[in-house]
Amino acid sequence: MIMPENRNKVFVAIAGNIGVGKSTLTGILAEAFDWKPFYEAVDENPYLADFYADMPRWSFHSQVFFLSRRLQHHRQLVDHPGSVVQDRSVYEDAEIFACNLYQQGQLSERDYRAYQDLYEGVRAFLPPPDLLVYLKASVDTLVARIHLRGRDFEREISPDYLERLNVLYDDWIGRWASCQVLIVPCDEMDFQHDPDARRRIVEGVRECLRPPLIRRL
Repeated sequence: MIMPENRNKVFVAIAGNIGVGKSTLTGILAEAFDWKPFYEAVDENPYLADFYADMPRWSFHSQVFFLSRRLQHHRQLVDHPGSVVQDRSVYEDAEIFACNLYQQGQLSERDYRAYQDLYEGVRAFLPPPDLLVYLKASVDTLVARIHLRGRDFEREISPDYLERLNVLYDDWIGRWASCQVLIVPCDEMDFQHDPDARRRIVEGVRECLRPPLIRRL
């Protein structure tokens, strides 16, 4: 195991668009640093397939489920005695996905305001991560990876949808100031199959847990 020099508890969150490799990197960092992984509850969302088939009807239900599950995970990782790594943060649900649905008219004004009130009310009590790892990829890369993992309910996700999410992710990262950020260019780094890419990311995470800087690999 590769152990970080700082033996204090660490909280790292992995952020990024659909199919970019968050779960894969969560497992890599959990193994490398002996951290407890907290994975995104994708397959457990009872609304997700319906959401992709009819977004206006099911968007609020799906987003509230993801927010509630993410809040549960956040509480669990805060209570966990050791270091943790989280597959997608609670912030992305509101800052990226709910915002996109609202902008596209697929989440009503009333539902969006209710969702935001819930999010902002709870966020004030959530300790932020020590490090946010942002996995950045082009739409072509995302589409290729989504097809490779073969989830039926994701096959109809359009490139335009992924591009809108990418724009929101870049805007959010540009505004993020609650902790350090490591930006990983996933078009050039195949950390799932390339040992050198995995090593670079692990060393980048180790370094970012020291000085409060925004770094790029």
